[in-house]
Amino acid sequence: MESAGTLERGLAVLRALAAEPARRTRATDLVRATGLARSTVDRVLATLAHLGYVRVREREVVLAPRLMELGEAYLACGGLRDPLSPFAEALAEQLDESVSLAVPDGDDVRFIGQFTRRRTMSVAFEVGDRLPAGRCAAGLALRDPAAAWAEDDQLIEPGLVAVAVPVRDRAGRKVCAVSVVSHTSRHTAAGLRSHALPVLRETVAKMEAALGPPARSPRPPGSAVDLSRALKDELGAGYLQSLARGLAVLVSLGSPGGLSLADAAKATGLPRATARRSLMALEELGYATAEDGRWALLPRVLDLGYAHLSGFTFAEVAQPHLADLVAAVGESASVAVLADDDVLYVARVPTRSIMSVNITVGTRFPAYATSMGRVLLADQPDERYAALDYRPLTRHTVTSAAELAAAVRRVAADGYAVVDQELEEGVRSIAVPVRGRAGRVVAAVNVATHASRVSTAGLLRDILPALLETAARIEADLALTRVTP
Repeated sequence: MESAGTLERGLAVLRALAAEPARRTRATDLVRATGLARSTVDRVLATLAHLGYVRVREREVVLAPRLMELGEAYLACGGLRDPLSPFAEALAEQLDESVSLAVPDGDDVRFIGQFTRRRTMSVAFEVGDRLPAGRCAAGLALRDPAAAWAEDDQLIEPGLVAVAVPVRDRAGRKVCAVSVVSHTSRHTAAGLRSHALPVLRETVAKMEAALGPPARSPRPPGSAVDLSRALKDELGAGYLQSLARGLAVLVSLGSPGGLSLADAAKATGLPRATARRSLMALEELGYATAEDGRWALLPRVLDLGYAHLSGFTFAEVAQPHLADLVAAVGESASVAVLADDDVLYVARVPTRSIMSVNITVGTRFPAYATSMGRVLLADQPDERYAALDYRPLTRHTVTSAAELAAAVRRVAADGYAVVDQELEEGVRSIAVPVRGRAGRVVAAVNVATHASRVSTAGLLRDILPALLETAARIEADLALTRVTP
């Protein structure tokens, strides 16, 4: 049972990291928190870092967005978030109040969806957070089999009021609760009930109709990580192959209704005996359960950093990847979004040199004269170019809609933009798009340098491959965190 023991130790390290995610944590802190030997902690961290679940910087360990794939596996397995979220989001819009989706989790309820109205006083819960079931509307609605609805009149916190209605599956079981949450500065408990309960009941009826019978389709073959013996041989004793295999089994269960043992083995490419040991370890640790020959994940999986990571901003997602890019190419890198006719810098990692490009987060430049602007404009309608205010910033600057349209067409065809001293004499840059979950360009990432250091050919030869790889990594993290700029 060594592989199961290794999985248990790996999950213990992740739990310790997730317990205080904002703390500056080192391996020695994890030794104290878990009781594991330092050599074991080091090997666990090396494996988790290789999988992309943590980052180790200057001896400090932080959770990485890719870890969210564990929580995403639970949310997919539960089969509730995706069908119910559109109704919850529409309800929040209709009532102009925050709406939550929560599932039972022992003596608590666990949030699987948050649709928050941003105000000075707003709900600060994240997906994955827990509340005591006896002290919140969602928990009260789920605990009482006869309750058609429940309310929270400042039970969990002074000023917070909520009303909740349970959602039942086709078998009549309460599987989720939908809460409308407000503040006493807007509603009393009775006022919120009058305002929200009728519409909330209508929404829950639609949700129950949308749930339908549970879908059970196995995931296609192929594991979430490289489980080959060759990888173990390459990385040596610091790589815990059994930990990687156990986490791959966990991720494989991210299919509505879970998987059978045979399907889990097929999805990960593991022998049945190896998959079975991991499944039994996950069950013993409270992360999975078996019923009718199928293994399904439990809400405790969300304890593995999901709440912390789901609260990341776009800049927090992008910044570590920019740091890696700068370390690889030795030049400054930035991420920007389109803001009216300008690019707005939202993340940046500069290099230190005598001649450096001096830009800070929040800086705005005309989009037409920048590499990131052209990447962003390439995803915009053609008529956008005619409305821009063209000014000659240098002797190289494009100053007409026709010239910009031609340049942007090249960007669309090439997949990158190079701007050579159009924004400022001596500044040469290259940018590529960053796409969101729907495939639309949501941001751009670039490398900027002094023209005396890197030629245009050098940008394409030495910088572009690393830039494209960085954009792909940011996109992968955005897909998991569901963050938008």
